[in-house]
Amino acid sequence: MKLPRKDGGFTLIELLVVIAIIGILSSVVLASLNTARSKGNDSKVKSQLAALRSSAEIYYDNNSSYGTASNSCASGIFADTASGMSQYTDTQNYPTGTTLVCNSTVSAYAVQGNLSTSGQYWCVDSTGKSKAETSALGTATSCP
Repeated sequence: MKLPRKDGGFTLIELLVVIAIIGILSSVVLASLNTARSKGNDSKVKSQLAALRSSAEIYYDNNSSYGTASNSCASGIFADTASGMSQYTDTQNYPTGTTLVCNSTVSAYAVQGNLSTSGQYWCVDSTGKSKAETSALGTATSCP
């Protein structure tokens, strides 16, 4: 007994080809999203450090110094808790995995945060520098 053939359906081969094409396209999109995510995280680090630099300069203009140095990112770059600088060094305000290095004196400071690419850092300091670096800040109060 012959079964009647239904027209209009897809064969198994056609369905497998479509699924393979969708898989290839989704892998390309996911690779692009990871790159965009890394760039977004880097932008967040740069933006936070730029805001820190602006706030530090306003503090300096109002007080004629950067205040007592704490050299601790965890408690804020300056010991004066009223300065509001601790919000710019709070690790919760940065992408996961970002490590900050903070160095300061009464007349100078430098802060460096690592970027997504291994061995890349973003550094801001009291001389107005805001730039990418490939070397760690260490204990300096000026970006390398």
